[in-house]
Amino acid sequence: MGYQASYRRSLDDPEGFWGDAASAVDWYKTWDKVLDDSEAPFYHWFRGAELNTCYNAIDRHVVAGRGSQDALIYDSPVTDTKSRITYLELQDKVSHVAGALRDMGVAKGDRVIIYMPMVPETAMAMLACARIGAIHSVVFGGFAARELATRIDDAKPTAVLSASCGIEVNKVIPYKPLLDEALEIATHEPEHCLILQRPQCAAALTSGRDLDWSDAVAAAEPASCVPVAATDPLYILYTSGTTGEPKGVVRDHGGHAVALTWSMEYVYGVEPGDVFWAASDVGWVVGHSYIVYGPLFYGCTTVLYEGKPVGTPDPGAFWRVISEHKVRVMFTAPTAFRAIKREDSHGDYVKRYDLSCLKTLFLAGERCDPDTLDWAGKMLGVPVIDHWWQTETGWPIAADCMGLEQLPIKPGSPTCAVPGYDVRVLDNDGIEVPDGEIGSIMIRLPLPPGTLTTLWNNDARFVDSYLATHEGWYLTGDAGYRDEDAYLWVMSRIDDIINTAGHRLSTGGMEEVLSAHPDVAETAVIGVADELKGELPVGLVVLKSDVDRPEEEIKAELVAMIREKIGPVASFKKVSIVQRLPKTRSGKVLRGIMRNIADSKEYKMPATIDDPRILGEIEQALKTIGYAKD
Repeated sequence: MGYQASYRRSLDDPEGFWGDAASAVDWYKTWDKVLDDSEAPFYHWFRGAELNTCYNAIDRHVVAGRGSQDALIYDSPVTDTKSRITYLELQDKVSHVAGALRDMGVAKGDRVIIYMPMVPETAMAMLACARIGAIHSVVFGGFAARELATRIDDAKPTAVLSASCGIEVNKVIPYKPLLDEALEIATHEPEHCLILQRPQCAAALTSGRDLDWSDAVAAAEPASCVPVAATDPLYILYTSGTTGEPKGVVRDHGGHAVALTWSMEYVYGVEPGDVFWAASDVGWVVGHSYIVYGPLFYGCTTVLYEGKPVGTPDPGAFWRVISEHKVRVMFTAPTAFRAIKREDSHGDYVKRYDLSCLKTLFLAGERCDPDTLDWAGKMLGVPVIDHWWQTETGWPIAADCMGLEQLPIKPGSPTCAVPGYDVRVLDNDGIEVPDGEIGSIMIRLPLPPGTLTTLWNNDARFVDSYLATHEGWYLTGDAGYRDEDAYLWVMSRIDDIINTAGHRLSTGGMEEVLSAHPDVAETAVIGVADELKGELPVGLVVLKSDVDRPEEEIKAELVAMIREKIGPVASFKKVSIVQRLPKTRSGKVLRGIMRNIADSKEYKMPATIDDPRILGEIEQALKTIGYAKD
């Protein structure tokens, strides 16, 4: 079945479409109803069914005789460590971690906070929770103590799983002092903490509360898989809300297993046994969906990489991993490729490795500018697929579905809506706009399986945040348009559509123009307040490392490019060249923070920022062009 037929069936007959897809999952008990809409706008997929997520990720492959296949490859250039774990070995290790959790008093429905680095034990902890029906909530390792405390108080975990440290390039980050501080701040007290001692840093254990990971796991009897309802929560993943208070996105067991299994075959086009590498972190949704669960559901070998795209040790880090581990499909963020392009724009490091194993590269996380997509395609010689999704959806909303048919690539577009998602572009009154016109990108309810079911302990905020803008629609928060071929163009967050003298302009469109300049590595355009025109665009640009031309000359060229491609209506006149852009640890550029700095407004330091010092550098850069006034 091709893309169009598959997409139409998913909208016309969602119960038949997803009921068929569910045959790829092992169930203890099948469903009473594929889609229960009796509590709309709260929808429940596979109501009445029972399964176990860990069984589908590990045990069934062992039962099928594939226990000797590698399930997980751990590659850590920061510790000079590599290891391979088969499905049979993973089953044994996870069942013992699950046994240790059970010994600590963790039972079905209890919450477990996982605050750990990129090590195999982190994936084992997630799978162990799923094995006994506990609900895990992974918090990015190294998060500030106060942010961790907020999540502890919201989730109220029975236990916290952590490690003595994480490693950032050549810097050891002790986790235990941060955890101890968080537990002092939090009002909720977990019964136990299980601590993985890493050789790079020893953690002091608190008697009566803290347990040593190795000792506890060695003493535990292996735990079997516990059947859970398809509609029971599998995990809580916190994402920062506009109020600054974290929102706990809830994912269920059944819809999650069905959607991710389907996506591995039809979106990513992999086969069981293929090596799949999502170069992300388990603290983010990409790590949940496509480092841990998706690849293992489908019987692939997943790569867990503890390193960076550059600096561990050089811009060839990704190419080494692909070549050495025979990666078939890779998934990472555009910002990773921009970092590589900045350090090695001519691709000298690419030529050092045999990358013939690679079939496809997928990019997501933020908008991929055409120049980066084109550069990656030329360097690797494989299709580069820009696709779009969110923490809330858990799997792609729009993509070129490689397992159905490859559609023509339009650089700058994540192609078309994935089967299951009825994506439309609406105006402020909820009316669908004509093709080519920018509006708010919305998804008609019900959302497909695998997407968020609610926010943890806060149904009202779930409705208010996502469903209240237009009845019957999910608010993505992104702005863009659909063209005559039904391709989606996600231009920016709704807040990044600026109004300049009555003209609605996309900052993402301007970034696309600036990124095409041969000297530019990456860029961000923000709208700043202007008394006369309402808002004006300001560009912040990072140059490639080998550029030695006068900056004023480059700035003039950039202003001229916007005038030529978008027109004088953009009123684009201010550009500042900076050494780097402020980003979250997942690579998202903090445009809202920069806008507040430019407008001299107060802002809250985001917990996810990669390096807080950079905000001072941005403030100075904006001051040089007349903004960020004292």
